[in-house]
Amino acid sequence: MLRRSFVLGVAAAALTGLIQAAVPPSASAADRFITVASTTSTEDSGLFGSILPKFTAKTGIEVRVVAKGTGQAIDLAKRGDADVLFVHHKPSEDKFVAEGFSTLRKPVMYNDFVIVGPASDPAGVKGGKDVAAALSKIAEARAPFVSRGDDSGTNKAELALWKTANLDPAKADGGWYRSIGQGMGPTLNTAAAMNGYTLTDRGTWLNFRNRGPLTVLVEGDKRLFNQYGVMLVNPAKFPHVKAADGQAFVDWLVSAEGQKAIADYTINGEQLFFPNANEPGA
Repeated sequence: MLRRSFVLGVAAAALTGLIQAAVPPSASAADRFITVASTTSTEDSGLFGSILPKFTAKTGIEVRVVAKGTGQAIDLAKRGDADVLFVHHKPSEDKFVAEGFSTLRKPVMYNDFVIVGPASDPAGVKGGKDVAAALSKIAEARAPFVSRGDDSGTNKAELALWKTANLDPAKADGGWYRSIGQGMGPTLNTAAAMNGYTLTDRGTWLNFRNRGPLTVLVEGDKRLFNQYGVMLVNPAKFPHVKAADGQAFVDWLVSAEGQKAIADYTINGEQLFFPNANEPGA
């Protein structure tokens, strides 16, 4: 009788184990996450590595970042493959909202772009404050210029700046203009290898270690201003969007706590991003 009870007990335990293995466990705090489509600059600058743990510690929501150029990040969000979009090209962001992919864009922060190039500066642009004049000199000297060429916010800004100089580098002869279709890190690496110039956001530059001969040559022109915005992907268009948790992240970024976390991120004492969520029209 004892032996029969023991066998039945073992069988019941085994059956319970099989049932538990077959039924998925309930979602734990570790399974609570949102997907944020964002730019390479927020990732490569180290900003996300600094601020996201603070948001997760406060809310229990993990943020999984898909870092692409702004154009690719927007396309990702337009397919409903992200809960939140956090990028830096205001015309594209406004269009994203106008097309119904979000209902509201909120400004978050800004930094600026700079032109970096070799310390030898063959185009003679060092110390200039007029970015259009600097680009004209680079083109005239046919000095190597490396473009991201990836439809990112930085690439869009670069092409707009060439326009202000009344130049179309894509049609330039001599092979001095190289469009490589890569992110900011590889673009900086290529510029360093070629002893060439490029446009970069300051945040990525400050966190970039393989600078080689490159140094900041042109900065301070108001046309180099670089604004970032954040949007919840519209759950009315994509019902699977994690609207509550996504909105919690948006709200945290623009809150006093989130803005302080952004301002507190520095490299060698230098602030990389400047919060401006409350600035009208930003």
